Amino acid sequence: MTVKYTPDHEWIELDGDEGVATVGITPHAQDALGDVVFVDLPAVGANFKKGDVAGVVESVKAAADVYAPLSGHILEVNEDLRADPSLANTDPLGKGWFFKLKMDDLAEFDALLDAPAYDALVKNA
Repeated sequence: MTVKYTPDHEWIELDGDEGVATVGITPHAQDALGDVVFVDLPAVGANFKKGDVAGVVESVKAAADVYAPLSGHILEVNEDLRADPSLANTDPLGKGWFFKLKMDDLAEFDALLDAPAYDALVKNA
């Protein structure tokens, strides 16, 4: 499994060669947001282009858009997260994932930030 990141503080995990990516927000994003109280997840089957708004996360501090980090269509959303938005805080890299996306173009994944590049971005923010 390979994990990459966006400058918008989303993580993307590619599982195998099926072109399916799991997407969530990074610990940095959830720290900045504070306690997450609501998530608006995309509809299963919805199509997105890279950079489209795919959902919203609301916290006690602010609301923030969640962007589609890759072009593709939604295969699954995390209904547990919808029922318990605090999972985005307590387990952002695990049970707090947002959606699974079937990618249109693997090259988009390859162009995302690796862990050292993302760490440098956060450190300089």
